[in-house]
Amino acid sequence: MSAESRPLIVVVADEPELLKIITEQLTTAGFSIQSYTRGTLAASFLQLNVASLLLIDLTPPDPSGSDLCQALNQQGINMPMLFITGNSLAEERLQKIKRGAADCLTKPLNYPDLLTRIHTILRQAKAKADTPIAPKPVPAPFYLLSAQIDPGQREILFTNGTRHKIGRKEIGILAYLSAHRGVVISRKELLQAVWGMHADLQSRSLDQYIVKIRTTYARQGLTLDCLKTVHGVGYLFDPPSSAKAAACGD
Repeated sequence: MSAESRPLIVVVADEPELLKIITEQLTTAGFSIQSYTRGTLAASFLQLNVASLLLIDLTPPDPSGSDLCQALNQQGINMPMLFITGNSLAEERLQKIKRGAADCLTKPLNYPDLLTRIHTILRQAKAKADTPIAPKPVPAPFYLLSAQIDPGQREILFTNGTRHKIGRKEIGILAYLSAHRGVVISRKELLQAVWGMHADLQSRSLDQYIVKIRTTYARQGLTLDCLKTVHGVGYLFDPPSSAKAAACGD
């Protein structure tokens, strides 16, 4: 199976050891894996990337598994889901499946059974339509500092009418900053939200993209002074209140 043809499975589990074992087992079986201990990071990744299957522990703390599934559904992000639960009751399994999961497995996991279930789910999903397993919804446009970011067109529209084309990574960074105003965001968190769980945390790519974004705004006479570098930690996007918004163009 070539790298291009490998189905991408996003795994969410708050138990590091469980997450490690699942990732190793599925990688060995030929799948591409993005693994997360936090549901919020998985949700951010799925806003900008297509996955074939979401494998999720129903009890991760941030948010709960059922909350994550509901949030993805509200955003129009649909894909087959396989739940993991510690509750072995048949009624529990039935209810989880009715809430949108293709299937549900109980702990402790039987990995040959897990692989069988995954292959079955992917075959069934592929048979339902000729389109890809998980068509990617286009995120809605959003505003950030007197400019509209349009993920569908991959461009920034400034108030003076100028349109500037930007890439997927810039869109991901701007979307994450917009959703986390006033919160210190670590480099690791931002990298994993945009690049994925296996991002090279030592890479300077993030810094280069931040500079690129600042330059894009500066060319239109706008500053990103509201985006502060927190040395040794990451970034803080802290636009002013509406009374002072003109100072930063928001």
